[in-house]
Amino acid sequence: MASTIPVKIVERSFPNSKTPSLTLLRFLPLAGNITWPSHSAKPIILYTPQDGVLLTVAESNNAADFDDLSSNEMHDAIVSHPYVPTLSASDEKVPVLALQITLFPNKGFSIGCAAHHAALDGKSSNLFMKAWAHLCKNSPCLLPAELIPFFDRTAFQDPEGIDNECLNSRSSMNHAGGGSDSNARSLKPLPPMEVEPNSARATFSFSREDIRKLRERILSQLDKVSDKKDAEPIHLSSFAITLSYALVCLVKARGLKSDEKMMFGFAADCRARLDPPIPTNYSGNCISFCADVLIAGPAMQDDGILFVARKVSELIKGIEKTTLEVEKDKVKKFMATDLDAIPVTVAGSPRFEVYGVDFGWGRPKNVEVTSIDRTGAISMAESKADSGGVEIGLVLKKDVMGIFKNLFVHGLKHD
Repeated sequence: MASTIPVKIVERSFPNSKTPSLTLLRFLPLAGNITWPSHSAKPIILYTPQDGVLLTVAESNNAADFDDLSSNEMHDAIVSHPYVPTLSASDEKVPVLALQITLFPNKGFSIGCAAHHAALDGKSSNLFMKAWAHLCKNSPCLLPAELIPFFDRTAFQDPEGIDNECLNSRSSMNHAGGGSDSNARSLKPLPPMEVEPNSARATFSFSREDIRKLRERILSQLDKVSDKKDAEPIHLSSFAITLSYALVCLVKARGLKSDEKMMFGFAADCRARLDPPIPTNYSGNCISFCADVLIAGPAMQDDGILFVARKVSELIKGIEKTTLEVEKDKVKKFMATDLDAIPVTVAGSPRFEVYGVDFGWGRPKNVEVTSIDRTGAISMAESKADSGGVEIGLVLKKDVMGIFKNLFVHGLKHD
């Protein structure tokens, strides 16, 4: 699947145009294409000296777009679309990466990035951006060890055949008409969902103090429940707390009926969880997706955040106990599920530290995950304004966004 990853908005001039090429010398597979030779049982990433990454350099005189893209405030969801490249795909091959730099005179510049998820997970995409920024800001030749990608696929052992399970599921979707001409081996991304008309995008921030108070609120509600003694300890990381609060606000803002369901899920980095673990700078895909369904009724009660936090906590604890055998069963169940619940996933992570990507002119003014306007996901990153804080991005109908904002702001003021 192809996805658009952050549009980074930075003030002042744009980066040295030579540094992408210098960075790619360390990330050669990203300059190649995903292809599926007839003699191969599965797709491969093929790089040849003639390959490269399409880099578009553009200029925009639309200062209003720059202001919208730099702001947390509500604006049209599709404002960023012209500033993000697309992956030119065919049935036979698809690029791994595409980049676009757009200059806004007297304002700043944006960097748009599109990557193919079959080749890169979010952590790997951000590793490339950090390496590019480092070479632009510092020495054009040297990268610190933590920014040097590790591509050795032999380090990743898959005796359970999870890759074949995923391929079979993808081929089934192509046969069902999702791919080009029902070609089971087509590499074209599945058709993206259309952005709903009248959709707005906005960013909401949790300060460190907000997260502390929400943790206390959840623990206070936990003290009052009758089954506390029989319950396992609840996992209350900043991620778990902010996601739980956002889901409660979302259920209420959408006006779901008490018996309606919402499926929520997120991906977790498994590099350190494998046995044996693989290096943290492994460039590729090494994630586990976990999901659960919550019923709207309990989430809308006074102790709704506790109800949701318990479910989030259970998912996180389940990841810690995961094995490849468990992952294989998870793929089967997830692909076979006929969802009757509204799906809401998480894109990004505060651990990616996207606001630490400095090309030499300071931190980005804003980072946006453009594709959430089609996927319905909640984007998540570390706060650009508050150390220890978290920010989330959403795309909703404008009227729903207004309700969400009111719930979000007033809910944080609740003691």
